[in-house]
Amino acid sequence: MTPEHIPSQKSPSESHAEVIVRMFPSDANPAGNVFGGEILKHIDMVAGIVAQRHSQSNAVTVSMDSVTFLKPVFVGNVLSLNGRINYVHNSSMEIEVKAEAEDIVTGIRTTTGTAYVTFVALDEHGKPKKVPELSLKTDEDRQKFEQGKTRMEERIKNRKK
Repeated sequence: MTPEHIPSQKSPSESHAEVIVRMFPSDANPAGNVFGGEILKHIDMVAGIVAQRHSQSNAVTVSMDSVTFLKPVFVGNVLSLNGRINYVHNSSMEIEVKAEAEDIVTGIRTTTGTAYVTFVALDEHGKPKKVPELSLKTDEDRQKFEQGKTRMEERIKNRKK
């Protein structure tokens, strides 16, 4: 896509992504608990979709932090991952991913984890490129933007230590 076709602003809802995947025995330990690494793989994938939708370019993972596993995911569960962009700064983007497991037999859905993933958009030469600003249309968008800005400033400060 040529630069003149990329909007200067996009709302978080324009880049939202949801991925739904069934968990199988190969995804878990002998007790039937899905490996954290398997869940992280799916978190990274959905965050990447959000980042690429927002930047309309290649985007790569820079960091994954504040990963919290709240409840286990079991073999047979359907894992739903919802990703939204919270914050952008030049070429970087913070993506929030919420994970939820559903027991299909009972219909019970349980929030199982959250993560914040930072991506950087790259141009055709593999160099960081500017991404569209966020159009903050709702109070939730504005709140998440400010929280994301605080987290990004903290990441940058910690990187310099």
